[in-house]
Amino acid sequence: MKRTKVIDILKSEDYGKTIVAKGWVRTHRASKVVHFIALNDGSTIHNVQIVADTDKFDEELFKQITTGACLSVEGELCKSPAAGQASEIHAAKIEILGPCPGDYPMQKKGQSFEYMRQYAHLRLRTNTFGAVFRIRHNMAIAIHKYFHDHGFYYFNTPIITSSDAEGAGEMFQVTTLDLARTGKDDHVAYDRDFFGKKTNLTVSGQLEGELGATALGAIYTFGPTFRAENSNTPRHLAEFWMIEPEVAFMDKDELMDLEEDFIKYCVQWALDNCQDDLAFLNKMIDKTLLETLQSVVKENFVRLSYTEGIEILEQAVRDGRKFEFPVTGWGMDLASEHERYLVEEYFKRPVIMNDYPSEIKAFYMKKNPDGKTMQGTDVLFPRIGEIIGGSVREENYGKLLDEIHARGMDESNYSWYLDTRKYGSCPHAGFGLGFERLILFVTGMQNIRDVIPFPRTPKNAEF
Repeated sequence: MKRTKVIDILKSEDYGKTIVAKGWVRTHRASKVVHFIALNDGSTIHNVQIVADTDKFDEELFKQITTGACLSVEGELCKSPAAGQASEIHAAKIEILGPCPGDYPMQKKGQSFEYMRQYAHLRLRTNTFGAVFRIRHNMAIAIHKYFHDHGFYYFNTPIITSSDAEGAGEMFQVTTLDLARTGKDDHVAYDRDFFGKKTNLTVSGQLEGELGATALGAIYTFGPTFRAENSNTPRHLAEFWMIEPEVAFMDKDELMDLEEDFIKYCVQWALDNCQDDLAFLNKMIDKTLLETLQSVVKENFVRLSYTEGIEILEQAVRDGRKFEFPVTGWGMDLASEHERYLVEEYFKRPVIMNDYPSEIKAFYMKKNPDGKTMQGTDVLFPRIGEIIGGSVREENYGKLLDEIHARGMDESNYSWYLDTRKYGSCPHAGFGLGFERLILFVTGMQNIRDVIPFPRTPKNAEF
C-alpha cells in the first residue's frame, strides 16, 4: 500500500480508512495497555500519533521503537479524542525499517545549537531544523515567483571566474596544479593550469549579471558564492547563496522601490505559507518573531543618506550611547551595531541607507555629482543589520576605467565588463541579497550556521 504523508494524514477526515504512514520516531511512551508513538516524516512540524495496543504486538518490537528509529505503520485513521490533534492511527501492523541504537546523538532534549552543529547530518531530523529548512525552501520558491511575475529572467552566472567583483581579493583559488611544487622563486605556472590562467570561486555573479541585464532588460541570479574571509562570526559563511537582480534603465529611487517591494514580498510569503513552522519558531526560538515579521511588511522603510546616518550616530554618542566600535565620523564603515541602532532604536523600522563615501564602496558604483559619494543603497534590518547591498552601476566607460586604475585593479581581467560601457552602454542598477541572512531574519535563528544545511566556515568543511 502506498504511504500517505503525515501532512496529508493530519488534514484528512477519511476516518475508518486503512492507511500507511512512514517516518521517524520523535517520542514513544507506554502504559500497560497501549503505546503512543509520535511519528514525523519531515512534511510538517506536526507529528501523527500512532496508537498501538500492547497485546497486539511483540514486546521485542516495542523495545526497538526508540527515538530516531524509522517505522512503517499500517492502520486505521481514527478521530483523536486528545486535545491538539484531529486524528491518529490505530496500528494494525508495525515494521521497523531502520532501528536506532541508544547512542543516537539527537535523542536528548535541550541540546545546544553548537552541539548539534557537530552532527549537521543528523540535526536535520529535529523539529527546529525541519522548520528552518522547510522555510528555506519556501523562501526559494518566493524568490523565483517574485522575479518571474515581475518580468525578470533567471540568469546563470559562472561559479569559476578570473574576476573579483568586490575587489577585496578574498577568493578561493581553483587549480589542478600541485601548488606544493611551484618551481623556482615560488613561481606558479598558471599557463599550464586547467584554464591557462589564475581562477577562483566567484564572490558574486553581479558583473556577469550586468551583461545579462544589458541584453535581456531585467535578470536575476540565485546561486552559491564564496568568500575566503577569515571571519568566525555568527553572521559570516565561506559558502553562501546570493540573489542578485540587475535591471537596465533603473535609477536609484526605482532601485530602492524594488528592494523594499521584493523583501516585503518574501516576508509576506513566509507569513502566508509557513504558518505552522513560524508558530513553532515563535514559541521555541524567538517569542517576538511573528510580531517582527508583520511589522516589516506593514511599515514603510526609512530612506536615509549615509551623511544623515552618521549625524544621528554622532548625536547618540554625545547623548551617552556607548558602542563597541567607535563612531569616528564621516567616511567610517558602519558596523552591524551601528546599523541595528538606527533600525531598532532610532527609527524602529527598516532603513535604506544610501549615498555612501566612495572609498568604502565597490569600484562599479556610480558616483554622485559631488564626487565624494556613490549611489549605494543598503537595506538595514532589525537583528541582522545589512541584509541587502545595492547600487546604481557606473555606465560611463571613462569613469569606470578611471576607478579601476585608481584602485590598482588589473584592467585586463575586466575587458569584457568594460565592453558593456563601450558598446551601447545604458543606465542600470541592481542589488545583492544574502539568502542565509534572509533565512536568519525570517526564522529568528541567531547564528547563520544554523540556516544552511552544511555550513562552511574557517577550519570547518565537514560533510
